[in-house]
Amino acid sequence: MSDTPVRPGGPSARKVPQLPPAVRGLPSASALRLSRPSDTWFKPALSVVVASAVPHLTLLAIGRLDLIVSTMAGSLCALYGHGMPYARRARAVAGVVLGMAAGLAVSLVTASLTGSTAVLIAVGALLAAVQKVLCDATRIGPPGHVIFTFVSSAALFAPQRLGQIPGHLALTLGAGAFAWLVALAPALVRREGPERRAVARALEAAAACAADPGSRHRSAAAAAVHAAWQCLLASGRPTPVRRSLERLVVHAEAAFVAPGPGAGAADPERLRAWAALTRGRGPVPTPPPAPTTADELYGIDAERAVLRAREGRRAARRALLRRLGPGSPLLPVAVRTLIGCALAGYLCAALGVGRPYWAIVTAASLYQANLTLSWNRALQRTLGNLLGVLVFAAVLPVSRISPLALVCCCLFFGFAAEALITRNYWLGSVAVTPMALLVLEFGGAHPAGELIGDRVLDTVLGAATGFLAATLVTNRRATGRVEQALDAADRARAAAERTVADPAAAPTDRDRARRRLTASLVELREAGDTAAGEWWQRALPEQRLLAAERAGHRTLAATAPRRGPTAHAPSIGAE
Repeated sequence: MSDTPVRPGGPSARKVPQLPPAVRGLPSASALRLSRPSDTWFKPALSVVVASAVPHLTLLAIGRLDLIVSTMAGSLCALYGHGMPYARRARAVAGVVLGMAAGLAVSLVTASLTGSTAVLIAVGALLAAVQKVLCDATRIGPPGHVIFTFVSSAALFAPQRLGQIPGHLALTLGAGAFAWLVALAPALVRREGPERRAVARALEAAAACAADPGSRHRSAAAAAVHAAWQCLLASGRPTPVRRSLERLVVHAEAAFVAPGPGAGAADPERLRAWAALTRGRGPVPTPPPAPTTADELYGIDAERAVLRAREGRRAARRALLRRLGPGSPLLPVAVRTLIGCALAGYLCAALGVGRPYWAIVTAASLYQANLTLSWNRALQRTLGNLLGVLVFAAVLPVSRISPLALVCCCLFFGFAAEALITRNYWLGSVAVTPMALLVLEFGGAHPAGELIGDRVLDTVLGAATGFLAATLVTNRRATGRVEQALDAADRARAAAERTVADPAAAPTDRDRARRRLTASLVELREAGDTAAGEWWQRALPEQRLLAAERAGHRTLAATAPRRGPTAHAPSIGAE
C-alpha cells in the first residue's frame, strides 16, 4: 500500500515504504483530564434510578433484599439506548434485556453445576469476550459490554441450585420489562427528542466548522451530520417536526462540505441559534430553503423505504455478520478480552482472593478500540476504584443504619455514577465502586477491611494483567481495516462523482450517493484513529489516508451546488 499522496482517481507515482514505530507513546495526564459533561447525562442517570427504585423498594417491602442482584440485572438495562430514536430504542433495549437474561442464565446454570473456581473463571472470561464482540458489532452503548460482564461474572460466584434459576430469570425479565418502559416513557412527552438532539449536535459541529474550517472540525462535522441522518432514517413515520429537522440537517451539511462564514447556511451564528432552538422545548425552527436543494426532502424518504424493505434488512444482517466473521477486526480485541480476563481471574484465585470476578470485570472494562485507549482506561479504572473504596469506607456506617438506608445509598451512587462518568471514566468509577461493594451487603454484612482489601487487590491485578494481555495480543488487522476503508471511500467518491456528472440522475440518487460518501469518510477517520493508537503493526498509509479525505471532501463540496432546482420549503411550525 502506497504511503505517498495519490491524485484523486489516479495511481500513485511511487511507493515510499515506512517502518512503523514498534511502541507508541502512552498518555497519562490527558487520560485523567476532566471534560464537559454530556448534554444528556441526566437521562441515563434518572432512568437507572427510576428503573431500580421500584424493584428495590418492592423487595424491601416483602423482606427479600437478597434477591436484589437478579432485579438489578434487569434494571441496569435502562442505561442503554438513550441516543436512539424511540422506534429503534424499543428494539435495542428489548435486545439488551434478552441478552442480559441470556448471560445471567449461562452463569447461573454453570454456578449450579460446578463449584470449580477454574471452570467458573474460564466461563466468565469466555462470556466477557462474547459480550465484548457482540456489543462492539451491534454498536450498542454506552455503557457497552461492561454491565453485561459485571452481572454475569457476579452470578458465577454466587451459590445456586438449578431449581432457583427460573425464579431469578423471571425477576430479571420483570425488572427488564419495567426498565424498557422507563427507557421509552419520554416518548409520551417528546417523541422526536432524540432526533432533535442529534440535529442540534450536527448544527453545532457545522457552526464550528464554518467558523474554523480545519480538518479536525470538518471531520467532527461530517460525523455529526452522518449521525443526524442515521437518527432520522431510523425514526418512525415522517412528522412535521422531522421534516423541519431534515431541512436543518441539509443546512448543516452545506456548512461543512463548503464552509464559509458569513453567508447563508454557513453562517456560524445562525447555525448556533438554530441548534439552541432545536435543542429546546419550543417549536423546531423552520429554515429557509437551502441553496439549490430539491423539494422532495433530499431523498430521505426513498432511502428510508429501501432500508425498511426486505432486501435492506437482509443487507443490514449481512453487514452485521461481516463484523462478526473470521476476518473481523474485532477478533483480536475478543482474544485480548478472553486472555486478559482469564489471567486476571486465575491470578487472583491463586493469591486466595475470594471474589475473582472483580478482577475479571476490571480486566474486561479495559479493552477499548485500540491499545492507547485501553491504557487510558487502565489508568482511569485503577484511580477511580482506589478512590471509590475510600468513599465506601466512609459511607458504610450510614448504609448499615437500616435496609432502607442501604437501598438509598445504592440508588444515590447509581445516579452519581451516570452523572459523573461522562466527565471522565475515573470520576464515574469513584461512584460505581461503592455501589458494587454495597450490593454485597444485601446478602449480609461483611467485614469492611476484607471487602476493601479484596477490591484493591483485584483492581490492581485485573488492570495489570488486562493491559499485559492487550500488549501481547497484537491487532495487526487495524491497518487492514484502514486499507479497506480507503478502498470503500474511493469507490463511494467515484460513485458520487459519476452521479453528479450525470444530468439524468434523480435528486434522490445524488443525495443517497452523497450520504454514502459522508458515511465512508466517517468510517475512514474512525479506522485511522483506531489504527493510530495500536502497537506492533504495519505502517499506516497516512499520506493516502490524508489524500482520500481531502478528495472526498472536495467531492462533497462539488455536490453542494448541483442538488437540483431551487424550491421553496413549506412553512412548518413544528412541535
